[in-house]
Amino acid sequence: MTSGLRRAGAWLRSLAPRPSSRLAQLILMANFVALGVLVVGMLALTETRRGLVNAKLDSLRAQGELIANVLAEGASDGAPAPALRNEDARAILRQLYVPEESRVIVFDKGAAIVADSHLLADVFETTQLPPPGTPRAPIADSARSLPVQLLDSLANLLRSSEERAAMGRNLRDEVRQVINGEAVAGVRREADGRRVVSVSIPIQPVRAIVGVVTIESYDLDTLIEAERRALLPFMVIAALVTAMSSLALTVFIARPIRRLARAAREARRAGGRRVTMPDLRSRNDEIGELGVALSDMTATLYDRLDAIESFAADVAHELKNPLTSIRSAVEVLPKAKDAERRDRLLAVITADVGRLDRLITDISRASRVDAELAREDVSRFDLATLLGDLAQSYNEAGNHPAVIRLDQQARSALVIGRGDPLGQVFRNLLDNALTFSPADSEVLISIRRGQHDGRASLKIHVDDQGPGIPDDNLEAVFDRFYTERPKGAAFGTHSGLGLAISRQIVKAHGGTIIARNRHNQDGDVVGARFTVELPAADAD
Repeated sequence: MTSGLRRAGAWLRSLAPRPSSRLAQLILMANFVALGVLVVGMLALTETRRGLVNAKLDSLRAQGELIANVLAEGASDGAPAPALRNEDARAILRQLYVPEESRVIVFDKGAAIVADSHLLADVFETTQLPPPGTPRAPIADSARSLPVQLLDSLANLLRSSEERAAMGRNLRDEVRQVINGEAVAGVRREADGRRVVSVSIPIQPVRAIVGVVTIESYDLDTLIEAERRALLPFMVIAALVTAMSSLALTVFIARPIRRLARAAREARRAGGRRVTMPDLRSRNDEIGELGVALSDMTATLYDRLDAIESFAADVAHELKNPLTSIRSAVEVLPKAKDAERRDRLLAVITADVGRLDRLITDISRASRVDAELAREDVSRFDLATLLGDLAQSYNEAGNHPAVIRLDQQARSALVIGRGDPLGQVFRNLLDNALTFSPADSEVLISIRRGQHDGRASLKIHVDDQGPGIPDDNLEAVFDRFYTERPKGAAFGTHSGLGLAISRQIVKAHGGTIIARNRHNQDGDVVGARFTVELPAADAD
């Protein structure tokens, strides 16, 4: 049981975001800022609960009108001049029931207080004064804490202009406005910071105003605080949900990205040693795609490093052969007695130097293929036109044993790619085919439509009538420095890089290139066929 709890605790600790995780910090900050804005907005809205205030105003207005009518009938005189009988007004107010949270004040037409329900009921307010010698701060500022002031400032933005004007009035201002014939009702703030819902009603026996009845309610703050306390559990639940969602986002977003970054750093420091990237293929989202892309990219980079290492080894091996031959000839040359032998040795040196020159040229070209393919822009062009121009140029040269013929069986031969590299591919294939073709034979280039991985493709066959390729070497012919020459051909005239470069270019265009032998009805080899398959471009 204890070990299980320990494992569960270790697992929970592993889920916790690290303090150094910038993404986790941003997730937490963004979620809690959004929650904070929502909470502050809810608290600010409680400051301006119009429905609550309007209901309170309607209730006070009805009570005030009733009290004003009673006073107009029982505590006012119409002759010789309209006036309010103060003693009768106090007597009537003493008999009325006023709730504890409310206050009724009666003023005469000079705005002097005639009766106050608090005084009549012996209710007094107490205010705590500061110690002697301490500067006295404004009562309103000292009564309200900073959070309350901030919420009040925010709520003030949500109030109408009439509501903001009412908040700044005092009781004397209300009474004077009513004496001047204006009805007044609203929420104002007292000197001690409390909100008061106030309604002032004129006392009018007929038309003349003889006094004012003001009825106030002091329970608005209590109601607002009750609403805030009711919101508190929901705020706590929202904070917990936000924290859990932030933790989940951290676990499912920040941690996988951190793993990928750690693996990328390890790969950089590994010095060529293969480092396995985290397997995120099971995630069907953008992070899974990122993991797969990084895994494929690192695999491609490792393959490229291996290819570079292998290429360097192959180059060193191929260069050693002519260098060894040249060194041997140079060592023997001083010992040669007759001119004929010296001429043969000089011919060997000349041939090997030419072979070195061809090797270096082809090696340089092979090493530049990837860079040239990356720099050159792709474009849409007609492959049939390119092949037709190549066939015509070879036939017009007239220095080959075979004739090249183009057979286009596809209505459209449009591809998207790079014309010069693809032209190099087919020049290599034609040179190879013409090398093995007997005199007065034919090299056939045919273009057909096909399907590759569910997409339309173009298949280009280059057929010769030569001896074919040994079955064991149908794939090896694309290896670097592989050479297979016809009988009687001069040794060292080919570097063995042409077909390797061709496969490299075709692969960069998303295509394939293969070699096979052609057979007649008796099963005899009648020539070789190289097939290049490239994605076809849609016709306009």
